[in-house]
Amino acid sequence: MSRKKIRFGIIGLGLMGREFASAVARWCHLKTAAPQPELAAVCDTQPAALDWFKEHVPGLALATTDYRALLAAPDVDAVYCAVPHNLHAELYTAILDAGKHLLGEKPFGMDQPANAAILDAVRAHPELVVRCSSEFPYFPACKRLVEWLRAGRYGRLIEVRSGFHHSSDMDPQKPINWKRIAALNGAYGCMGDLGLHTQHVPFRLGWQPRSVYADLQKLVERRPDGKGGSVPCDTWDNALLLCQALDPRTGAPFSLHFETRRMAPGATNTWYLEVYGTAGSAKFSTADAKALYLLEGAGPEQGWTRVETGSQSFLPSITGGIFEFGFSDAFQQMIGAFCEEFADGGSQHPFGNVTPAETALSHALLTAALASHETRRSVEVP
Repeated sequence: MSRKKIRFGIIGLGLMGREFASAVARWCHLKTAAPQPELAAVCDTQPAALDWFKEHVPGLALATTDYRALLAAPDVDAVYCAVPHNLHAELYTAILDAGKHLLGEKPFGMDQPANAAILDAVRAHPELVVRCSSEFPYFPACKRLVEWLRAGRYGRLIEVRSGFHHSSDMDPQKPINWKRIAALNGAYGCMGDLGLHTQHVPFRLGWQPRSVYADLQKLVERRPDGKGGSVPCDTWDNALLLCQALDPRTGAPFSLHFETRRMAPGATNTWYLEVYGTAGSAKFSTADAKALYLLEGAGPEQGWTRVETGSQSFLPSITGGIFEFGFSDAFQQMIGAFCEEFADGGSQHPFGNVTPAETALSHALLTAALASHETRRSVEVP
């Protein structure tokens, strides 16, 4: 019997759109009974962006510059949408109103009102699966870390640090793009672009910030416009959010730090999560992607153990367990988690994609962070 299929459209054919198409093309890599994704239609306002998909996706039914044409296509069941933040509210609500399931890029609206409008559309269409992208928890070592945390091996939490560092903006002559323009990216700056990556695991474990003190940096005021001139670069480059949270497992407060940096010397694209507790500590970083670091036990002598975790994530793959895992694998695992939502009887995936409710919590945190930076005070997160 043939496996159930989910026919996807992609709106926004940049870096992530091509990554999505690649993940679908090699779906045989995963050993899963979840419905299989197929790429049926693509859309981008730039006609040249369509060419790669026409060349590399056999049987593509529709390639268009008008997202309305894609949403009207009867052979599209779900949409992966990867467009600038200022377009999220318009496109995400249109996708849902067209009756299509949605896997959307972060931050699910450029600001809190846009996010609220999207969530209104979500509530109006309870029959649709709606999730937000976040790839990094699907690294095998992070999977092991999540399992360790859910077992409560840390005792009482002391501190949790979650961050995302990269250094592509360290070159002040790098031409500006939409992520460096507040009118397109939003007032959150780096927090909107990178924040949900840092929040996915903490929020899923119930570690919700009660207050935030934000330290935001704007380090490059102008950038080349690519036409011989320069233009204002008006988004936040780096952000450190110092939060207080409660651990629902113990009811005890702890320090929760979120760090997003576009200007982090020495980092290419590094996601990390560090958890420190009275009975044990654990940490993972994509800078050492094969390893989970554990420290367990009390007493005056403390030492970290490095455990190599192999290739296997939440959904098993054909890759031998001794081999290595990379970003493209994590991206495919993320799509697999989305497809699991359509499995008979509902998803049994142990760590699903970011939910709409979690995006609303993210917006509450980031809106409070902007207020904190403006007032130089700690602000409650509603």
